[in-house]
Amino acid sequence: MIRLENIQKVYRTDTVETLALNNISLDIEKGEFLSIMGPSGCGKSTLLNIMGLLDAPTKGKISIAEETTAKLDDKQLAHFRNKKLGFIFQSYHLINDLKVLDNVELPLLYRSSTAKQRKELATSALEKVGLSNRMKHFPSQLSGGQKQRVAIARAIVGRPEIILADEPTGNLDSSMGNDIMDILLELNRTDGTTIVMVTHDENMARKTHRLVRLFDGSQVQ
Repeated sequence: MIRLENIQKVYRTDTVETLALNNISLDIEKGEFLSIMGPSGCGKSTLLNIMGLLDAPTKGKISIAEETTAKLDDKQLAHFRNKKLGFIFQSYHLINDLKVLDNVELPLLYRSSTAKQRKELATSALEKVGLSNRMKHFPSQLSGGQKQRVAIARAIVGRPEIILADEPTGNLDSSMGNDIMDILLELNRTDGTTIVMVTHDENMARKTHRLVRLFDGSQVQ
């Protein structure tokens, strides 16, 4: 589903050159749940951003669902992301002025769907994460765990083949974190969604199919 070949990422300023990723090669199978771990600053989020086509590698090749993305222009990349990928962030990234249902509908605004279809899909996504009774609430009226559930609903509303999750349990206590992890595991198990998760939590990582460790931009396991 995702193939990285000799990925290198270098950040340059006028005086400093920083090697963020060094020759990462990785194959992620369809339906796999993969964890990425490593100390802060080791390149985990950079790698996830490259997988999510939010950043481009300095060298190397990436293909997703057998399509080499280097050939796509910005508009095509945006369309590809919207169709194939769902994103979950540690800090939720919800829009406080929008109700929960409207937040979940957002990715569908970039598709040729009607308002009725958007509402139906968003309602279904919220039911999957157990928040059908909070659709008319605003994010400020929700707990941290509920906000992350809304973020998951937004990520899955377009029925993506791949979910990329950056520390999805990082801001939550252990109980809420386990609830969020259970939702991700269920999505992987029942829908066959491919999930790549960056985490600092060894216990969460052990629940996934495979663990990749990074250190100073290099893969060490």
